[in-house]
Amino acid sequence: MKYLAGFLIFISQLVAASSPGLQLANVYHDNIKLDNYWVSEKYDGVRAFWNGEQLLSRQGNPIYAPDWFIKPLPDEPLDGELWIGRGMFDRVSGIIRRQSPEEKDWQPVRYMVFDLPASPLIFDDRLLQLKAIVSKVNSPHVRLVKQYKVTSEKLLKQQLDAVVAAGGEGLMLHLGSSTYKAFRSDDLLKVKKHSDAEAVVIEHFAGKGKYRGMMGSMLVKTLDGKRFKIGSGFSNAERLNPPAPGTVITFKYFGLTSKGTPRFASFLRERQAH
Repeated sequence: MKYLAGFLIFISQLVAASSPGLQLANVYHDNIKLDNYWVSEKYDGVRAFWNGEQLLSRQGNPIYAPDWFIKPLPDEPLDGELWIGRGMFDRVSGIIRRQSPEEKDWQPVRYMVFDLPASPLIFDDRLLQLKAIVSKVNSPHVRLVKQYKVTSEKLLKQQLDAVVAAGGEGLMLHLGSSTYKAFRSDDLLKVKKHSDAEAVVIEHFAGKGKYRGMMGSMLVKTLDGKRFKIGSGFSNAERLNPPAPGTVITFKYFGLTSKGTPRFASFLRERQAH
């Protein structure tokens, strides 16, 4: 019997660790009919799937929230983001990784709900259903993500500029006529803008796996003294012959972390001599 019990525990852990089927976004591009889409802010939090009993990460790992946090949640599966505020990704990420949740740490966390994965309805109708569910839950830490319409590229850009200027990450577009699909498509689009900056290469780090024998990442320093690693944006040729220490490079990034370092920094090019 003890072997059977152990096997059942193993199976339950395996199931819990399987990734939930979540809808994924493509990058915004031309030829999109904006009238057909709902617009919302892209929250820089941690994606969280509520399966009716437990919060799971995008990879299917359990998120150990306090009882008071999950108690008001409904039986229906929800898709959303655990979020504290703009530029607070590092903080919320650290909170949700702990297996023993600290009550005080979870107090500012909000579950920003934006979809109903199990509903067969199109998003226009799921949104109405979702509003009713969140209203019934009636809990201050369970919030419905605001959805609105824009009618032109100009207005979309204005909204994007306003969100980014306020410290946000970007926007999301959700096709009103679409059903929930657990794969990447144009039914969901992310709209982001990046900033460029320069930094001096300090040190190289060897790559692993497919980058074995090449550079995996590099430590850089910005003009204001911030140090961080850049590990993406390089071609294989650049990894084999990376910019030497002392070289000034240009990189792109999407806002700043709570520590003030560039978020999602990615190599663009070596700075050309003038």
